[in-house]
Amino acid sequence: MSEWLISLEGTDQGRQVALGLALMAAVLHALFGALQKGRFDPYTTRSAIDACYALIALPFALFFVPWPEADVWPLFAVAWVIHVGYKLAQAAAYSAGAYTVVYPVVRGIGPVFTVIGAGILFGERFAAIQWLGVAMLASGILGLAVYNLRHVTSDRARLPLALGFAAMTGGFVALYTTWDAFVIRATADPLTFVAWFFLIDGIAFPAAYLILNKGRVPTPFAPLLKVGIAGAIVAIFSFGGIMLATRLDKVGEAAVLRETSVVFAALIAYLFWGEKVGPRRLALMGLIALGAVVVEVAG
Repeated sequence: MSEWLISLEGTDQGRQVALGLALMAAVLHALFGALQKGRFDPYTTRSAIDACYALIALPFALFFVPWPEADVWPLFAVAWVIHVGYKLAQAAAYSAGAYTVVYPVVRGIGPVFTVIGAGILFGERFAAIQWLGVAMLASGILGLAVYNLRHVTSDRARLPLALGFAAMTGGFVALYTTWDAFVIRATADPLTFVAWFFLIDGIAFPAAYLILNKGRVPTPFAPLLKVGIAGAIVAIFSFGGIMLATRLDKVGEAAVLRETSVVFAALIAYLFWGEKVGPRRLALMGLIALGAVVVEVAG
């Protein structure tokens, strides 16, 4: 499979595969965010998910893909630090504020800075009409955040804190998207990066949780384990998918397409939590989708 993926780099077929991977990542990322706003606190949930995807990645990293080259290990170390910071900021944001307010802020900030970062690191250039698409998408996402913010009735005193953490998380999203794209391109086999990333990235939160809780796990443990396994599978296909997309095509375009996850997050909130959509939110979600289409077609 690795040889097939490498053969697609820089081709029209590779662009189409990257498009599919980015859209898949958008759907799954919305689901992943919702999983962390469930029965357990975000730190506990994140620890369970990380432990599960590290265990899933372990045999693949050790036995099925080549080991990373020696000069790639320092790059992995930087990626690990960035992702730990991202997960801490995200968990803090979800703990402080409503999911429907926090999530759009995170996703609205990310693509703009990712496009800028990809321009600096990879020399990618967006046409003027693509920047218009980015502006449409970001405006729609942040518009959703403002709309949801106005309709939040609980914990309003904590909203400034939640929004601060959300903005910080959005910055980390841009940082890890750009850096991960750099590392996966520096690794000879793209699946080596995916397998080893999930193995390394899955260590910090479970280890910290066990240390802080003196080895105790929540009881009953079965519900948390189910969330951990489900979240791990979603994370592998979501994060793994967007990583591969950034190797096959432009980092900025893949990042913009992923942020249509806000639309899917709104649908999840409607289907599972009974939140109303309404004409204004529908219009904003249409603006997000249209912005993504403009970026992709103009590219």
